[in-house]
Amino acid sequence: MIAAPAQRRRNAQPAQWSLRLPALLALLLALAACTPFQPGLPGGPKALPPADRGAALLLAAESRIGAPYRYGGAGPDAFDCSGLVNYAHRQLGITVPRTAAGQFAAATAVPRRDLRPGDLVFFRLQGPAVNHVGIYAGDDRFVHAPQSGGVVRVARLDDDYFRRSFAGGGRFFTPPR
Repeated sequence: MIAAPAQRRRNAQPAQWSLRLPALLALLLALAACTPFQPGLPGGPKALPPADRGAALLLAAESRIGAPYRYGGAGPDAFDCSGLVNYAHRQLGITVPRTAAGQFAAATAVPRRDLRPGDLVFFRLQGPAVNHVGIYAGDDRFVHAPQSGGVVRVARLDDDYFRRSFAGGGRFFTPPR
């Protein structure tokens, strides 16, 4: 006896699902691997090697490139300079002071020659106090939220403006040896 078209479709569905299920599971696993780090997951941020913590901080900052500057903004959609640093560290469960001056005072000092991705770079843009901060990206580049009307972007330490106002480097995680 030949099955009617509707019956053939019903009989074919389990076979189609058996073929689609592995592909669906593979897709779900791939998507799970792409989800952002959430503090409190097994292992937590302390389980990351120090170099990976720096890379994760940088990645968090780079993910916000293009977000608008807003005084007092701490993300996820708008930032001031210290708010961007605060946001990136929060993604790893690291608490840092809220202002650039507070971050400068609390960070472990890092000489410019020893900066690694994820370290902080501090500036005195106006007056003697530290009032600007960014996250070092390597190769004399850093990510920062520049000023009102601007967006989170990459700048260069060797740019005259930043070279003249550089105050120092720092970090809130233990560096690799």
